Amino acid sequence: MALRRVAVVVLVLGVVGLGGMGAEKFVVGTDAAWPPFEWVSAKGEILGFDVDVMRMIAILEGYEVEIRDIAFDSIIPAVIAGKLDIGASGFTITAERAQVVDFSSPYWSSDQTVLVRAGSGLNVVTALMPGRKVGAQRGTTGAFWVEDNLVAKGVAVELVLYETYPEAIMDLLAGRLDAVIQDEAPSQQAVRQYPGQLVIAGVIKTYEEFGFLVAKGDPKGILPRIERGMKKLKETGAWDNLVAAYFGNPLEAVESAWEACIDLLRVAKDPVAYAACLVQKVRELSK
Repeated sequence: MALRRVAVVVLVLGVVGLGGMGAEKFVVGTDAAWPPFEWVSAKGEILGFDVDVMRMIAILEGYEVEIRDIAFDSIIPAVIAGKLDIGASGFTITAERAQVVDFSSPYWSSDQTVLVRAGSGLNVVTALMPGRKVGAQRGTTGAFWVEDNLVAKGVAVELVLYETYPEAIMDLLAGRLDAVIQDEAPSQQAVRQYPGQLVIAGVIKTYEEFGFLVAKGDPKGILPRIERGMKKLKETGAWDNLVAAYFGNPLEAVESAWEACIDLLRVAKDPVAYAACLVQKVRELSK
């Protein structure tokens, strides 16, 4: 993850025949330290479910995207300020956020989990008792849940905030935290990444839904294009293939498959073929 803050990937993803120089370009902000939704590969490439959806929709809707890796809690302010056009980083749709930005329709459902060290003896209750140190990423709904449901109610846990979730998980592994609160899919990925070292002690049913976000009022008319793009991806089966490739598989297999298939987006500009290639290669490499 050392490369994550300097990684800026510009992909020309216009539809065939548009010509790169004349196509619109939208800047997408993502916090690329949260697999399987977004992360930086060992070779310094930004990949993940969210950013690939953005790339694929760009092809289908005839524009270009520039993917920028920036801190999670900086994305919404940057969208508001006009420095970014789209936020694509596992953003839960909340009433508070919807006051300052506009969201797409939901594309993912999630709950929070309590992640602990294997062998710690902690469960979903004891991990959150007074005196425990609990980690979460700054500005996330995981952090908000601890603040609202524990700290604000007088439960004397110590909430430790991090710039990224991988930093929190490293402190958990090192014994400097008792638990980490984060969304379910990334916690499952962390368990796969550190076999025998981490377990999910329990799931907190928060019934969250993720959305892509743009400036309030959608001044550039981006949301209808995102909606149309998501609809096309689902109708063609590309969406389901992307889900099958990114979720439940080792990161190393996904990275290798991505490298083998990405030219189907970069060169051939074919989202359907790309998604089919990705899931096939991931399955082959995960055997």
